[in-house]
Amino acid sequence: MTSPEHSTPPQKQSAERSYRSPAAMAGGVLLLVLALWLGGDAVLRGDAHTKLTALFALLLLVPLVVGFTLRPMVRADEERLLVRNPFRTITLPWGAVEELRASFSAEVFTSGGKYQMWAVPVSLRQRKKANRRAERGARASAGGGFGAGATDAGPAPRATADQTMDELRGIKERVAAGEGAQGEPVVRWAYEIIAPCVAGAVGLAVLLAL
Repeated sequence: MTSPEHSTPPQKQSAERSYRSPAAMAGGVLLLVLALWLGGDAVLRGDAHTKLTALFALLLLVPLVVGFTLRPMVRADEERLLVRNPFRTITLPWGAVEELRASFSAEVFTSGGKYQMWAVPVSLRQRKKANRRAERGARASAGGGFGAGATDAGPAPRATADQTMDELRGIKERVAAGEGAQGEPVVRWAYEIIAPCVAGAVGLAVLLAL
């Protein structure tokens, strides 16, 4: 007598997505390496005034580089959209999101205003290139001939920012009506970035005034 087989119930597909700018992150790493190299050399080899200047400059510049390159991120799950910008983190329940738009920048709109999404940069050049390719494919398809078969292989190309906004809109449509997706936007200032920047700027101002 054989025992009955136990099948594993299918898991619910998660809507979680994370978006960051690889170019910004790569640039941020390079800037940090350069700043730490130059600043570290000044701290080790300079006189007292130079050392203090380098320390305050690093205290100002390093958080700024991190804030504008490594920190920005957009994360979407089944209940909320989290937008992490250089100086703020905005948590938006999907029910509070009214519109997602990418024109000259990627933005999310609520009844209380709009928030820019730094982690989703809009490249107008990339968008124009994608539009030209789509137009050529449409003309080839309408005219028939050898070029028509290539356009049937898949959808027209889209710019990266436009693809990202399409994905976010799709998540919103699926989950915005859920009970866990209701609530009000919450905005938190990134004091871990702001505080050292202010301290570095004040320190540099004092040194320059002396």
